[in-house]
Amino acid sequence: MYHGLSCFEIEAKSSNNNSQMTIVCDPYNTKGIGLRLPRTLSANILTISRDNDLHNNMEAVEKPELLITEPGEYEKGGVFVYGIPSKMNGEAKEKINVIYRYEFDDMVVVHLGDLTHTLTSEEFASLENVDILFLPVGGGETIDYKKAAEIANQISPRIVIPMHYEMSGLTAKLDPVDKFLKEYGAKAETMNKLKVAKKDLPEEDTKVVILEKA
Repeated sequence: MYHGLSCFEIEAKSSNNNSQMTIVCDPYNTKGIGLRLPRTLSANILTISRDNDLHNNMEAVEKPELLITEPGEYEKGGVFVYGIPSKMNGEAKEKINVIYRYEFDDMVVVHLGDLTHTLTSEEFASLENVDILFLPVGGGETIDYKKAAEIANQISPRIVIPMHYEMSGLTAKLDPVDKFLKEYGAKAETMNKLKVAKKDLPEEDTKVVILEKA
């Protein structure tokens, strides 16, 4: 489920006991943004890619069992999370964006967070065999649609889900998702919610899915 900007809610079936775990990524501070989050947002796992108002509204999520804000390896209920450090262009040395790789139910899902550059060899080495990629495409403080298309081709996931782009009500000035689709040379399927199992993933060409804001 997509809540706008870089915020997603993922229902993950754990790899070891078939229990259901909820992951929330990058809830934003709604003040002055023009978007709203659900009144009630809860998660077993909450990941924050960057200490910034568009990504770090931890108070919006009720009592997560596991809060992750830094690179490292984590596990909760059979869901494995790997935080990959990514230095931000033009930022002080200590400023990083955390790329998250989630592994559950034989699936690999990657959220690139507030990535500002094409992938380094070290970053790319941690992003093999990606099934679903959450990819920023709208520019601003993160990559633009041209770099996004380059990264999508580099990673070659089974499904790309664009994020962080222009949408109705949003006050931040971002490019529309159509620019990415044209650059990437892909048609997209629009959905309210994506429900997919490993066996249902496309075998050859990468599929682009546009999720409507919940």
